Amino acid sequence: MTRASRFLALAACALPTASLAQAPAPASPQVAFPGQYAAAPAEWKYPVWPNGCLSFAGEELASCLEFVASDYGRLSRYAAANAALAAPREDETRVVFFGDSITDNWSKVPYGGFFPGKPYVNRGIGGQTTSQMLVRFRADVLELQPRAVVILAGTNDVAGNSGRVSVDAIEDNLATMAELAQAHGVRVVLASLLPISDNEKDTKGAPLIRSTDRPPATLREINAWLSAYAARHGHVYLDYHSAMADASARLRSALTDDGLHPNAAGYALMAPLAEEAIAEALAPVRR
Repeated sequence: MTRASRFLALAACALPTASLAQAPAPASPQVAFPGQYAAAPAEWKYPVWPNGCLSFAGEELASCLEFVASDYGRLSRYAAANAALAAPREDETRVVFFGDSITDNWSKVPYGGFFPGKPYVNRGIGGQTTSQMLVRFRADVLELQPRAVVILAGTNDVAGNSGRVSVDAIEDNLATMAELAQAHGVRVVLASLLPISDNEKDTKGAPLIRSTDRPPATLREINAWLSAYAARHGHVYLDYHSAMADASARLRSALTDDGLHPNAAGYALMAPLAEEAIAEALAPVRR
């Protein structure tokens, strides 16, 4: 059985249907210094997560699954950017933002800009799950020698982008990332999962229902674990969820265009929260 056929079997038997809607593709990305960020290559016509291939059929489905399987962690996305990124200066407060599309989009033009003037590095890949991110954690975080890492991941696991996975498995992957960072002297900021909303519509006016794939109760459960885990292990918990939720605990309409991803106003709210969390993480440890 070929690798593609094995993944076809997986698609038929194991992968749930999940929302594949992504934020709109912007123009050219914002890059303040070599290696800060790299957009996905234009020739990548397939999604980089297994469940995204279910929008294709026949040979296209097989080709998509082969594309995912050939580089599950998508190490190739930032390989050239990592090579171009200079070693941090002694006085440089390098921080890596590590995540999925919510991190990835931050460097794209329509979303307001990625921390102008800061030596921050964006290593987000849209659609990825925590199991994929673990594969690239060394190349895209540890080898860049940051002082801190901001980890925002897990919502795509809940949605089943890499197949059905338990909350415990998601938390284990997040804990492993934090442990790897801590073992290498990198301060850790664990960001909450963002709330979602069912109030937005697509370009054709159809409702975008996010709560089916991402039950709010599950998102809150993971956030409660993140907060407790951070407190136990000396990390910083970055609570985007509370700041971005409305009275019904859904993502405020002013902060999103699709009920899942922040818009420019959303990132404008998130940026100072992230800066405060980074400052807390980098503060001298009191003995």
